[in-house]
Amino acid sequence: MMILENSREVLPMALHVMDEANRCLGCKVPQCQKGCPINTPIPEVIRLLKSNHLDEAGRILFENNPLTTVCSLVCNHENQCEGHCVLGRKGAPVHFSTIENYISTTYANKMVQGPKPSNGIKAAIIGSGPAGITIAIILARYGYDVTIFEGKDQLGGVLRYGIPEFRLPKSVLDDIKYRHIDMKGIKFRPNTHIGGAIGIDDLFRDGYKAIFVGTGVWKPNSLHIKGETFGNVHFGINYLNNPDSYHLGKRVIVIGAGNAAMDVARTAIRKGVQELTCFSITKKVAASQHEFSYAQLEGVQFEYNKAPVEITDDGVVFKDIIEHEDGTFTDVPDSHHFYPADSVIISISQGPQNRIVNTTKGLTADNRGLLIADETGHTTRPGIFASGDVVNGARTVVEAVAHSKVVAESMHEYMQSLLKETPEAE
Repeated sequence: MMILENSREVLPMALHVMDEANRCLGCKVPQCQKGCPINTPIPEVIRLLKSNHLDEAGRILFENNPLTTVCSLVCNHENQCEGHCVLGRKGAPVHFSTIENYISTTYANKMVQGPKPSNGIKAAIIGSGPAGITIAIILARYGYDVTIFEGKDQLGGVLRYGIPEFRLPKSVLDDIKYRHIDMKGIKFRPNTHIGGAIGIDDLFRDGYKAIFVGTGVWKPNSLHIKGETFGNVHFGINYLNNPDSYHLGKRVIVIGAGNAAMDVARTAIRKGVQELTCFSITKKVAASQHEFSYAQLEGVQFEYNKAPVEITDDGVVFKDIIEHEDGTFTDVPDSHHFYPADSVIISISQGPQNRIVNTTKGLTADNRGLLIADETGHTTRPGIFASGDVVNGARTVVEAVAHSKVVAESMHEYMQSLLKETPEAE
């Protein structure tokens, strides 16, 4: 076992991290890095850690991914970096998530540098989820005067209000706000909905040269079946927002089997629900194997090839479904069956709110309500950019961060181009 140089005492966590780091083969063609959506230089980070250069490793992680502490906790590592590790073909992969979390959280405590000198150019960020935070941090590095407008009372968007505490502690988000927002001079306006009292045109009027829209997808998709309005029925995204405000009873049905449904189920179990069953229309869950395994371990039950027909005050009527190889479904005749429940939670994804589109001329959305933007974030109106879930639909945190890095550079180029424009001589 390798001990960090010049150390007499090493915490068990550090020993575990070094054990994992020492398992890395340092592949010349690192498949782990190819599997990472944001292309984290994993072998280099591990090499620096093993040579006792933790600070340099931390600096590289944060420069590549401003939300590296978050991603180390919530990424789907089994399908990304760790899922591509060559050691995983015959045994256990190197658990880079553990290494990344240790380095990033340790190094974060040393990040005390203040804001960059201002270039005098204002940029507005609407929404403080993963996309908005990423854009704000990168633009602040260039010296832009950045203001974040957030509809809720605290920073984080889906990170704070859509991911349970046991997966992503709120203290991580509080640290991000302190070190990357407050200390960098980024202004934060909570409880401010753009498209209400303040609109996009007001921001342009007040001198913001570029505006980023990263409002996410907060509008729950509904089933459109009888009983959906009853008092014992709730939407998953709303439940995760504040679970303590709900009294679900002892027996709960969750309609849906994606990662969000796993979060709902595991949270409800922790809040005292004794019997919880997730219903999937397909023959297997849509959630990652990692989240599915944890849900099973914690007592969540699963039913497959079931489609809801009607919700009652006492439970849900489901019908059996035949799933064909081409992805289509047919009903099984006379297969209706009632499943009792005190509460029902619908967790079948979400769509975007349309407040900004409805109040902004020249801004266009598709038939799903998602903002139309090109690969570099340009929307249908000059000066307005977008990325994240409001453009692509519900995706992973790391995918939102990766795309937002590209958009941030696009915004930087756009604002710099405005400086080069000079009025024509009279």
